[in-house]
Amino acid sequence: MAWDEWDDAKADVNAQRQVTMRLNQLPGGPGSTGGQADLVVHQDDLGGVGHEAFVLHGQLQKEADVAGAGADAEGVGSTMQAAAALKKDNLALGSELETAVSVWTSQVKGVLQACAHISNHLDYSKKAHAENDAAIAASLQNRDGSAVPASRLAEYFK
Repeated sequence: MAWDEWDDAKADVNAQRQVTMRLNQLPGGPGSTGGQADLVVHQDDLGGVGHEAFVLHGQLQKEADVAGAGADAEGVGSTMQAAAALKKDNLALGSELETAVSVWTSQVKGVLQACAHISNHLDYSKKAHAENDAAIAASLQNRDGSAVPASRLAEYFK
């Protein structure tokens, strides 16, 4: 390889390594937002996931309650009644059954908390994104008061 070919090859590699930033744009022209926010979260998208989390929370609360299933007048479930009866007869299975019920109950509570967190967080996310969009739009304005589109910000990073 000749020296000038080597220089050309290095220049080509350096040109390809050049760090640039590229922002996505909405259809309809460069930087055209059509008066709408650049970040859009649709209630339908969040609503479907949030609804499923809410439904799962309700089903788990009703159907996964092993400790309270078949409760007597004192509120002790049938599984814990069986564990107490087994322990009374000096069978090790009684304490093991109590342990199984307590572990199951704590894990169900964890899943219930996760479902509630997902459902509530999706509601919060939509509100927070709308507030962020409004704050960004207020802080990035052209001289005439119109909003600066996100694609225009790329000019500042050249």
